[in-house]
Amino acid sequence: MLHSQRWFVVGLLFFAGVINYLDRAALSITAPMIQKDLHFSHAQMGVVFSCFFLGYALFNFVGGVLSDKIGAKKVFGVSLGVWSLFCGATALANSWLSLIVLRVLFGMGEGPFSSSNNKMVSNWFPRREAATAVGIVSSGTPLGGAIAGPVVGYMAVRFGWRWAFVVIMLFGLAWAVLWMCSTTEYPQQNKRITPAELALIEQGQEGAPSSLADRDTAGPGLGFYLKQPVILATAFAFFSYNYVLFFFLSWFPTYLTEAHHMSLHDMSIATVIPWLLGSVGLASGGVVTDLLLRLTGKPLLARRLVISVSLGVAAVCVGFAGRVASMSGAVALMAVSIFFLYLTGAVYWAIIQDTVARKNVGGVGGFVHLLSNLAGVIGPALTGFIVQATHGSYKSAFLLAGAVAVSGALCSIIWIRPPRIGGQANGVQAV
Repeated sequence: MLHSQRWFVVGLLFFAGVINYLDRAALSITAPMIQKDLHFSHAQMGVVFSCFFLGYALFNFVGGVLSDKIGAKKVFGVSLGVWSLFCGATALANSWLSLIVLRVLFGMGEGPFSSSNNKMVSNWFPRREAATAVGIVSSGTPLGGAIAGPVVGYMAVRFGWRWAFVVIMLFGLAWAVLWMCSTTEYPQQNKRITPAELALIEQGQEGAPSSLADRDTAGPGLGFYLKQPVILATAFAFFSYNYVLFFFLSWFPTYLTEAHHMSLHDMSIATVIPWLLGSVGLASGGVVTDLLLRLTGKPLLARRLVISVSLGVAAVCVGFAGRVASMSGAVALMAVSIFFLYLTGAVYWAIIQDTVARKNVGGVGGFVHLLSNLAGVIGPALTGFIVQATHGSYKSAFLLAGAVAVSGALCSIIWIRPPRIGGQANGVQAV
């Protein structure tokens, strides 16, 4: 593995995920300081959290389509460079409106992140390793969230919240240069890959819906897949996942400072625990679902089991997290919820690779990611209005997040089934 080019690509994507959530979590960590400095209400801060997803959700789809058209390597590298610049520009915000504009532009830069890295994994990995690779790549994001607490918290307390955004911008720009200089779109273009590894990749992709052989051949177009129940059900389950995740990402730090009277320093340390468990969950989820695939021989059954069970457990934990009286109880329940939530993180992308032809993986992935990230547009703003309407109480917001997760689990059980072309399942065994 140490000399494997496909795992080198995964390593770079993993560190990109760390930077992604380090950038994204910075606002929630510094939110109490920004609210005080710029005089925002809870409702206004909720809108700031949500407006990021207006640009982000739109460019989920745009980035996915562009990954199919011009290549995931280019799209991913440009995306990271652009979002890093707008992350740094957050330091220039001096009003509610200016921060909203900067967050929308920041979201547009981050939009292609998941669909383009899923496309890269699809290009570089045999089918039996795809979910594991996506899980490892994705596990960088909660690790970035864990690092964000102490790192951003320290910089914000020591130097002010504006400098925190400037420093993490520099990490992103350095990574983008390394990415563009060291990777290729396909393993066949890479001069450092060994013949044995290339053969392993190509043989592992034969017969799969996303095999290299079908990337330029005739078959169902993008529109066919966007209407399939399995794709729409995956998008809704992913929406449920994101609703809980963005509730945690946006509001949990503020909840700890307000409901449990934690200092910014203590809060930034406490939030590390759920993020670290989430990182373990994301890395484990891909391995678990690939193991179930090998045991059952039924890809969508393996994916469906992980999603339904994990979302169900996460729903129960997040529902109770807002009702316990102790700070340690709230952090513990939220940590368990994030762990099980993240167990499903790689599975949505694995379903796309199981059911969609390679030439459409980017576009379908972007479409699913767009719909799922509407949770980011709705959830943080809705939470802000609920908290303001209930005079600072978070209980209803926690219960709503749990209910949304239950809905996603039920949806996955019923509708994640193979798409059919001419009466035949498309490359996956019917289950």
